[in-house]
Amino acid sequence: MKHSLLDILCCPVCKGDLEVTIAAEEKGEILEGELFCARCHTHYPIHDGIPDLLPREPERDTEA
Repeated sequence: MKHSLLDILCCPVCKGDLEVTIAAEEKGEILEGELFCARCHTHYPIHDGIPDLLPREPERDTEA
């Protein structure tokens, strides 16, 4: 995934901005990592340079 895509990607659930955490990078491209929406607390994995932006349920904080 190219860094320039971060400027145009948004959360498919709430349309919020996405923050990136990079686990592996090669030749200026993100190969492994995660996109996170702070607005709705949803995580999107990046594997083999491909972000998985399929809509999913936001993660909820649970108190035990």
